[in-house]
Amino acid sequence: MIRKPAGARRKRRLAVLALLGPAVTWAADEGAYFSELPVVASVSRLPQRLADAPTAVTVIDRDMIRASGSRTLNDLFRLVPGFQTYPHTTEPARVSYHGLNDEDYSPRVQVLIDGRSMYSPLFGNGVNWATLPVALDDIERIEVVRGTNGVSYGSNAFLGVINIITIDPALTRGLSVSASHGSQNVRDQGLRLGGRIGEVGDFRLTYRQLNDDALADRGDWSDHFRSRLVDIRADFTLDERNALQVNAGQTEGVTGIGRLNGGRLFGQPTNPIRSLRQTNTYAQLTWRHATTANSDHQVRYAYVADRSDDAFDIVIPFVPPQVFHINQSGDEGIRHELEFLSNQSLGAAGRIAWGASWRNDSMRSAWVLPGQGTVQRETGRIFGNWEAKPFAWLTTNLGLAGEHDSLAGFAWSPRLSANFHADAENTLRVGYSRAHRTGSIYDYRADYWSSFTKYQFKADPNMPMERLDTWELGYLGDWRDWRASLDVRLFHETLRDRLYTIDRDVSTVPGNGIPSLTTPIQDVRIRGIEYQLKWQPFVSTRLVLGQTFTDIESDYLASALAYPNGTLSRPSDYRNIEQLTERSTPRRATSLLWMQALPYQLQFSLAGYWQDKMKWSQNSWSDKYRRFDARLAYPFRLGSIGGELAYVVQSLNGAHGEYKTFDGSGTDPDGTGRIVDRRQWLSLRLDF
Repeated sequence: MIRKPAGARRKRRLAVLALLGPAVTWAADEGAYFSELPVVASVSRLPQRLADAPTAVTVIDRDMIRASGSRTLNDLFRLVPGFQTYPHTTEPARVSYHGLNDEDYSPRVQVLIDGRSMYSPLFGNGVNWATLPVALDDIERIEVVRGTNGVSYGSNAFLGVINIITIDPALTRGLSVSASHGSQNVRDQGLRLGGRIGEVGDFRLTYRQLNDDALADRGDWSDHFRSRLVDIRADFTLDERNALQVNAGQTEGVTGIGRLNGGRLFGQPTNPIRSLRQTNTYAQLTWRHATTANSDHQVRYAYVADRSDDAFDIVIPFVPPQVFHINQSGDEGIRHELEFLSNQSLGAAGRIAWGASWRNDSMRSAWVLPGQGTVQRETGRIFGNWEAKPFAWLTTNLGLAGEHDSLAGFAWSPRLSANFHADAENTLRVGYSRAHRTGSIYDYRADYWSSFTKYQFKADPNMPMERLDTWELGYLGDWRDWRASLDVRLFHETLRDRLYTIDRDVSTVPGNGIPSLTTPIQDVRIRGIEYQLKWQPFVSTRLVLGQTFTDIESDYLASALAYPNGTLSRPSDYRNIEQLTERSTPRRATSLLWMQALPYQLQFSLAGYWQDKMKWSQNSWSDKYRRFDARLAYPFRLGSIGGELAYVVQSLNGAHGEYKTFDGSGTDPDGTGRIVDRRQWLSLRLDF
């Protein structure tokens, strides 16, 4: 291996540090970044050693991303303790942490890309993984906060935070092209171009296209998935104190939805086979200013527009005929976000990160917001995190945020933690935090009919927030002589006023009956323990083991049972919803990633996943399964051209279910089973 000059290595280290955000403050101690346990910035908005952070964090680095064999981003989180996911099918992919995943777009885990929230007003104030605007090859690292973080990122950073940090354009100069070809119609292409912008900046331009047929023509469903991404990032050094980062682009996701044997009206299908098209268009400006060697400020503005369409027509044979245009997923959600963040040293008193943000969300939909035009929502927030080290053996973190939502009202989110350092290799952490989750614009304002006669949904403008109180006990071991680390989290999470959308399909007479609504129905307790062990027994071998044991209990609220005419109007609702809550995460889940360097520069990896049965939806179960993915890669160089040839097999051990496998009686709920078959492909990347 050719070693780079010391100056080049130092420049690269500083470039990596810059990805953490407030780099100037931490650059003076860059040695801390290169300890066995990395520095993270996603918990308190301050760059901290993992041993000083107020809650548990899993870092997914570029080596783990490649070794996992993942094609789509959501697949990666199988490696994180407590997380569950399933792939794009006829329903959107989801990523959840500790369950409670009845919504289509996972609104309880905040996802950030270079600081920009992926929550969308169009998609239920959640995350649409089909249009997430980032390519796997552009990711430097992912910091996954395993625990609530409303203090740092707002009320809906409820159960956890996924912070995706993309690679510095200065490290991606030149041209790189890639392609993958395999079973189930895997046809992927990618192109990345990087270079200088005069004497002051660098840019990275990425194009990526994914295509596959996951559950094509299985039962009466027809499934496919394809996406296209164009993304650009440019970083400018304006002077020795000021830097500007620009992000912009668009991603499109197309999935197959509908049923061959669904309902019919006047002989025409009411849920025909069709394509659901969704786009995400974005632009972001981030300005950073270093005031001193120990303080800096950041201002960030982001614009995001999400659009969705699955339109079809039904012709009613009146005289004259009438055409009903149906577009249940349309139309548009737009977000403007402005945030100020300041990091400052307080000398012997520690460090502080504080700031404020403003967000405007708007949504329009002729289907769920008929006659309301564009509905607006504004949110303002102030926040602060203070880290202090009164003794060498103690680090304390105190955080507080206040947030006002024009639809949901005001809430405080506090956090307090203490990290006790027994020595340089062993840390014990105790912490408490509170967070809130608000409903979507849909939950507060929707009011619409469906099937022309049924009163489908009526929002509650006074719907309360969910509240989560979390106690945790953590242990972090950094055993450098053994080249190993252990992260253990013991948690007790109490959720008050769990919100749930009740489907009360009781009337087809206009003006009569009870519409569906979103309402508080339960108090929920989530308890368990999870750990992740990283070990490098040999220079050529890396192992990452994660495991979670979780137990969920719930109690119905008296208000839910006493609602006029019964919020839970059917006796079967009681047991089904209770099971969906308490089995919304597997009671035991295990993941193992083995990365092995072989002779002749070959690189081998094997990922294994073991998961107990769980529920993603009210009327069906996902059976327990085992899954193994393998990857064999050969990096090469031919003159001035470098690259990599890789062969990947997913579900190496054969087909299994990951979403809807059977109903409560053991019967396949809809004839599809949502079976994930073995998939394999060959990929080639060339770097010029």
